[in-house]
Amino acid sequence: MIEIQNLTKSFKKFTALEQVNLHLKKGETIALIGPNGCGKTTLIKCLLGLNVVEQGEIKILGSSIKDQYDYRKNIGYMPQIGRYPENMTIEQTIQLIKESRNVKDQELDFELLEAFELQKIYDKKMRTLSGGTRQKVSAVLAFLFNPPIIILDEPTAGLDPLASEILKMKILKEKEKGKLILITSHLLNDLDHVISEIVFMNEGKVLTHQSVAELSAQTGTAKVSDSILTLLKNLKNHE
Repeated sequence: MIEIQNLTKSFKKFTALEQVNLHLKKGETIALIGPNGCGKTTLIKCLLGLNVVEQGEIKILGSSIKDQYDYRKNIGYMPQIGRYPENMTIEQTIQLIKESRNVKDQELDFELLEAFELQKIYDKKMRTLSGGTRQKVSAVLAFLFNPPIIILDEPTAGLDPLASEILKMKILKEKEKGKLILITSHLLNDLDHVISEIVFMNEGKVLTHQSVAELSAQTGTAKVSDSILTLLKNLKNHE
């Protein structure tokens, strides 16, 4: 679904991504992890077309995204911090996004909207919402158009335990439909039973891309968070 070949991205003298190569397949939930400043955000911005790809190539659903924009209709994106018109209500915000895409209601996915019971507070203005409720709105919008690729940036941050479980169940359900779901998160304990693959980055490079099962066997650990901790220790010992 996503092929990244020799992707390099520099900002003046700083190289944010260096020769990144990845093949991300459908039906996988992939955790994109690494320390702050490792290149995760830059990579996601390249996928979303927010950073111009100058060196290397990104193909989404088989086609290069260079000088294209229409491909983004195939991606649902949940930002870490959603920015919305402060004076609009939840209902108006969702309606605005719907109208911008000109998609009929029967083609939309309202499952999270109903599960989070946002209709009960439809008339609340975005400026009055807690961080967790904004996260719920962002999650609804990420899945709303039923895209084959979904990118979630720190999706469980700020969510209460029930909302977090609802979102994780939704992720697993969409994975079973064959969708590709890319997740960045520091809260790996929250995502232990959701993630199927790990991409670990540092200093703009991909250090490892492997399945959770392979990583678990390699590190001798059962939990994803423990596997990552062991991996980090091993990498540090080899420096």
